[in-house]
Amino acid sequence: MERIYDKKEIADCLAGSKYRSVLDSLDLDYYLINYEKGEFVSSPFQSELLFQIVEQGAVDIYFVRDDGTRYSLSGKTADCFLGDMEIFYPRNSSIYAEAAGRVTCISFSVEKHRKTLLENNRFLEMICKSLSAKIGAMTVMDAAPASLAERVISYMKYKCADGTLKGIEQAAFQLHCSARHLQRILNRCEAAGLVRRLGKGTYRLAQGGKTEKTFLKKEEET
Repeated sequence: MERIYDKKEIADCLAGSKYRSVLDSLDLDYYLINYEKGEFVSSPFQSELLFQIVEQGAVDIYFVRDDGTRYSLSGKTADCFLGDMEIFYPRNSSIYAEAAGRVTCISFSVEKHRKTLLENNRFLEMICKSLSAKIGAMTVMDAAPASLAERVISYMKYKCADGTLKGIEQAAFQLHCSARHLQRILNRCEAAGLVRRLGKGTYRLAQGGKTEKTFLKKEEET
């Protein structure tokens, strides 16, 4: 991730934005953020609340339940919003946006400018349209089929701080499986190099990529 504060680059990006007239009316402290493929553009783990407009590139937006089940909300290209829900509600702990390639966003702080945003009717109209579309998408979304191994990896990646699972019994309850079954999955993940055992009932994700895909494919075949 790279933040850009160069005034000319920001002005050029604003000038080419679909929402230029609304952004000009707000007159906020804008900056740009570049993301590389695989980086989280938005996630519950980020401490700063940002409103972001994707100007270049595409992001994958998905919802992850507490049991590791993953729902794909959409694959969004330029002009989509991230952080619009956070203007009105506390941070959602289950929605993630991941860069599908190199992504450039116009960004600004929600907390710093919340009062200004809520007082601008044109901005609120723009946000209402975005939220309506997202709610419509959520009502028809289906969960991608997932094995328990996939849900365990997803649970550790998206629901456990620092990718660290602590407590087999508690995790098994969240994943809707027996503690014994979860332990078998973790043992196989450890043997494959996907997780590292830190202590009794404590495991941390070690790596992903091709190794993870190969392991999950083998799990599906067994």
